[in-house]
Formats: sequence, C-alpha cells, structure tokens
Amino acid sequence: MTLRIYYGGTFDPVHAGHLSVACEVRDALGAQVFLVPAADPPHKDDTHADADARSRMLDLAIAGESGLKVDRRELHREGPSYTVDTLRELRAEVGPQTPLVWMIGGDSLLQLHTWNRWRELFALAHVLAVARPGSHLEPGAVAAVAPDVEAEIGPRRCPASMLNSAPAGKVAVFPLRHERPESSTELRRRMAAGEPWEAGVAPAVAEYIRRHGLYGVRGVTPASL
Repeated sequence: MTLRIYYGGTFDPVHAGHLSVACEVRDALGAQVFLVPAADPPHKDDTHADADARSRMLDLAIAGESGLKVDRRELHREGPSYTVDTLRELRAEVGPQTPLVWMIGGDSLLQLHTWNRWRELFALAHVLAVARPGSHLEPGAVAAVAPDVEAEIGPRRCPASMLNSAPAGKVAVFPLRHERPESSTELRRRMAAGEPWEAGVAPAVAEYIRRHGLYGVRGVTPASL
C-alpha cells in the first residue's frame, strides 16, 4: 500500500525548498505526498496571497511531478484550519486501517503542544517531522525545549520506514540530506524590495506572480512576458 503523506502549510508562495522536501520524502518512502494549503492558519500571521492564488501556484509548481498532488480541503472550511479537523475528515474518508501521515517541520514538532487538541492527532495519523541539517530532534533535545511533547512522542518514536506498518500513532524524524536556503518570508521581502527572487520558485510560479502582481511585484501584461 502506498503511504499517504499530507504536507500542510501556507505556501505563501510555494518555493523550491517546499518542492525539494516533498520530493525527497516521496522518493525515500515510496509515498504519495499531498500538499495541503491552509486557508486560515491559527499559528501564523495572515497570508499575503489569497487562497485561490496560493493553491494555483501549487498546481503550477508540481505540474509534471509524479506522486505530488494538491489537496484543497482546508480552503473550503470556515474558520481556523486546525490539523486535527483535517485529519478527522481524512480518516473518515480512507477508513480505519489506511496509514496516514501528517508531515511537519522540525520547529513545529517543538511547538506541537500549542496546537489545538494536539494529543488527538496520534489517534488519527502518524507524525513525520522533517529535520534540517544541524537541527536537533533527538529525545533529549526535544525534552529540553518541549518536555510535554517528548513525554507524549517518546514511546511513539520509530524509523520513518516503519510508518506504513500501522494506521496511526507513530512519530518519525526524517533527516533531510541538504539544507535549502529558500523561505517564503525572505522571498516576499526580496520581492517587495525589488531584489532578485525568481530563482527561488518554479518558472511557472514566477510568471504567475508577475502576471498577477503578487507580493508587491509589479504586474505585467501577457504581451510583455
């Protein structure tokens, strides 16, 4: 059975780092990765591009990439985008026996105790934390920063390769091979400042941003592209 991994985020905008993570996890675990753009993320500031634009940029970014799909379910939900609600919906769709994985960044793992009904996540899915090179997500490091989180996830830890062996309840750390320099915050800053930014996103995404004048980039007409 192909492992189903859901990768949530604002993707504001989606950049090469997001795609690199999705592809590396897909290839290493033989998984299908669903990118889930958030409509109203409760842990972050307001988004800078609207939901339709962010999801369209995701479509453009993953075009031609096998095993990557966009899941728009959170865009159609009123109110905050709580992960636990998304996972309840997914679990109802796929049934009780299908392995489900929610993928987060390593920094999010250290803040997991601030999430809405966070302990309920493990009854619905596995959690896969992506560790950038040099980050510390071993038990002692997590316990020092977030003792409640480590107390909950400690008995659940397993290798990422084992996530397909049960429907839910495990926690794995996936170490990335290479650091990616891109960040949505830095890209937006560069756009607003008139600095070079195009190399950080897929060409089709860069064209979309220019065409629609997003993030302070001056819009252009189709004839000038």
